[in-house]
Amino acid sequence: MQNEFGHLPDTHDITDRTLKYALRIIKVTRAIPKSTEGSIFARQLLRSGTSVGANVEEAQAASSKKEFIRRINIARAEARESLYWLRLVGKAMVLPATRLREITKESDEIVRILTAIEKSARSR
Repeated sequence: MQNEFGHLPDTHDITDRTLKYALRIIKVTRAIPKSTEGSIFARQLLRSGTSVGANVEEAQAASSKKEFIRRINIARAEARESLYWLRLVGKAMVLPATRLREITKESDEIVRILTAIEKSARSR
């Protein structure tokens, strides 16, 4: 069952998943060394990574299909940005790649899920 704005039955799952993702992002950013570049990486990653779930929550409260899609698209963009910062942290050897493997995979999966939610909402 879905509401008139294209909210899918499993959007509660993505809401929970992005909250857990934000908590994992917080842990990663705490592990980044407090060097000049580390502080920049951590701040950018923290901002984009925690914004994903906030925008998914806002999408749930959307007053129109257009607003729902807009918020889902913002969440997806923030997840993609987080993916970029995670890759950069790994490539710059700020944190070991092994430490970032699972959260990077989760970022990619969230981007894919949000893309599917957006496409489904548009088709309704």
